[in-house]
Amino acid sequence: MKTIFFFIALFLSVAANAQVKKVSLQASGLTCSMCNNAINKALKTVNFVEKVDPDIKTATFEITFKPNSTIDFEILKKKVEGAGFFVSKFMATIQFKNVTIKDNLPVTIGDKTFQFINLKDQSLNGEKTIRVLNKGFVSSKEYKKNALAAANAKVYLVSL
Repeated sequence: MKTIFFFIALFLSVAANAQVKKVSLQASGLTCSMCNNAINKALKTVNFVEKVDPDIKTATFEITFKPNSTIDFEILKKKVEGAGFFVSKFMATIQFKNVTIKDNLPVTIGDKTFQFINLKDQSLNGEKTIRVLNKGFVSSKEYKKNALAAANAKVYLVSL
């Protein structure tokens, strides 16, 4: 019986750490394929990143993660900035399991707190893609549109 509880606890802890499935980020300020390569190399140095698939035409990077890793959005953003560029769009695909969300109220998912804006109250199940709207994760113009709601820097302001 103890063995069964151990495996259930192990399964639940793995599921909690595997909430974020992948991230798609778009960078701005790129002028050539060497710029794209600089960001690609920088993202590949992150210890929880398994694979980076760059798209030169759209300056987008699809990032998948090593199993059972804790994902840190800030580290990904800082790697892009460290390469000399900016994140202009940041989308995260997350596995939701009966998560109730309400407009403008924070909800903790795994180790992150999200505040969903401009939506109807609902329960999320399965894979959903969210867009992070905090400063440094969107263009400065888009950030200004949501600046009042994004005042709490410890919460990721997101939309579906």
